[in-house]
Amino acid sequence: MALALALRLHGLEAEIFEARERDAVRKDARVLALSEGARQILGWLGAWPAKAATAIRSIHVSQRSGFGRTLIRAEEQGVAALGWVVAASEVVAALDKALSRAGIPYRERTKVGAGDTANFALTAYAEGMVDAEAARRRDYGQHAVLCNVETAEPHHNVAWERFTDEGPLALLPLGDRYSVVLTCKDEILEWVRALDDEEFLALLQRRFGTRHRFLTATARVAYPLGLRYRPHPVGARQVWLGNAAQTLHPVAGQGFNLALRDIWELATSLCGADDPGAPELLAAYARGRVADRSGAIGFTDLLIHGFGNEFGPLRTLRGAGLLAMDILPPLRGFVARRMIFGARAWP
Repeated sequence: MALALALRLHGLEAEIFEARERDAVRKDARVLALSEGARQILGWLGAWPAKAATAIRSIHVSQRSGFGRTLIRAEEQGVAALGWVVAASEVVAALDKALSRAGIPYRERTKVGAGDTANFALTAYAEGMVDAEAARRRDYGQHAVLCNVETAEPHHNVAWERFTDEGPLALLPLGDRYSVVLTCKDEILEWVRALDDEEFLALLQRRFGTRHRFLTATARVAYPLGLRYRPHPVGARQVWLGNAAQTLHPVAGQGFNLALRDIWELATSLCGADDPGAPELLAAYARGRVADRSGAIGFTDLLIHGFGNEFGPLRTLRGAGLLAMDILPPLRGFVARRMIFGARAWP
C-alpha cells in the first residue's frame, strides 16, 4: 500500500495484488513503534493516523543486574518525538483510505504467479516472508509475547528497553497504557502461555523492576523471532521490500521503519524513468540501500547477541557502553538520529 502511494507521488502508476480479502488486511493485531522518519514518510503519503498515535518523548535503556543506563530525549535531538506508537491496524486503515482517494487499483484475493509478472515493467514483492531458498537466516530461539498493560503511574511518553539474561523487554506508550513486547526463550513459551494474569504480571514485574507497578494485562499473543534476509533485494524486473526482503528481531523496532525507507528510496530512484524495471536503475537502488539495510540488520543482531550474553566481562563492557552514551551527547545523538532517520542521518 505504501509503495503504491509513494510511486504515485513520484509519477509512476502501480496496482496492488493481495492474496487476502481487503478487509482482512486491516485486522493486524501488532503494535508498531515508528520512528519520526517513518512518521514523515507516512505524512508525505497522506496516511498518517495522527489521532491514534502516541508520541515517544524519551527512551530509557538499561540492563538488569548490571550498571549503566542511558536516557535519550526528543528535545535534545531537535525533534517533537523520537518515535510514535500506533496499532498496525490504524496504519493499514489510513493507507487504505489514501489508496481509495488516489484511485489506485487494488485486486484482492489475487495471487501473482511467475507468468503474470511478464505483463509489468517491475514487480515488487512487499509482503510475506523471505523466500527460504534466497534467505540467510538465524534462529534466536525466542518468541515475542505481546499485550497491553495498565500501570499505577502514567507513562509520561517514556519508552523503556530493558535487557535481561532471559531476553529484552520493551514497554511502549500507547494511549493511556503500555504496549509490552516480552521476549522469552522457546523452552519456556508454553509455561508463559499457561500463566494467568496475576502470574504473568508478577513475571513482568520481576523482569522489569520497580520503576513501574503493573496492574492489569490484556490477552497475550506470541510470535517466533529470528533473522531472515535476502542479501540481494533486486532481480530481473523484480524487487523485494519489507518482510519479503528482511525480517528482523523487534528489539530495536527497525523492521517496518526500514521497510518505509526502502519504499521511499525506491520510488525516488525510479522517478522519471522511462523503464522502471531497467537493470541499471534497480542495481543503483540496491547499492544505495546497502548501508541502511546492513546497518539495521547488523545493529539488531548485535543487540540480541551482545546483550544476551551473560559473560561477566561482556556485561561490564555493555554497562560501559551505556554509560558512555549517557555522558557523551555526540555519541548519544549519533545513535538516536541513526535510529530515527536511518543511514541518511550519517554525516
